[in-house]
Amino acid sequence: MRVIARGTLNGFVRNRVDRKLQKMVKGHLDAWNVEAVKASWETSAALKMQFGSASILSSERVVFNIKGNDYRLIVAINYHYQVLLIIWIGTHKEYDQIDAGKVEYDKRRYADSSDSD
Repeated sequence: MRVIARGTLNGFVRNRVDRKLQKMVKGHLDAWNVEAVKASWETSAALKMQFGSASILSSERVVFNIKGNDYRLIVAINYHYQVLLIIWIGTHKEYDQIDAGKVEYDKRRYADSSDSD
């Protein structure tokens, strides 16, 4: 599976996770990324066999639990082309405040405060 864009996960850790927790959260995201990159899911059922706690929202949108469900990762997957696009990541509390089926990627959410558009 081709994961787009790993930089979103790194930006999330760097800019939205408490400094004391960054190493641990990054470790969990790195572990998820290794598994996703190695995967070749052809259907959401195949994905569920590997990630039983994942929530299938639609034929292409999936929510992964990260770090014991402390964080939620929303992705869009094209099984035919083997592409996974990171849409959103945040705490479980933040997740409860969004519509996971409709949320769109916002690069400003993960950017360094010094980055310009």
